[in-house]
Amino acid sequence: MKLVLLSVLLVAVAVLLLGVRVFFVKGGRFPSTHVHDNPALRRKGISCASGAHHASRRDAASEK
Repeated sequence: MKLVLLSVLLVAVAVLLLGVRVFFVKGGRFPSTHVHDNPALRRKGISCASGAHHASRRDAASEK
């Protein structure tokens, strides 16, 4: 039983620490981890695989 309580407590602390900005800052949000939101990756020409797939399908459809 002690192990379960300790596990629940550790998970609760982890969630609280991960969400400090979300919980305690007005209008706070988790930072975006999407490739298209990262300016350094965009400058290097790196894009999302899903977006590249859609673009290639669109280009293939326009060639027909």
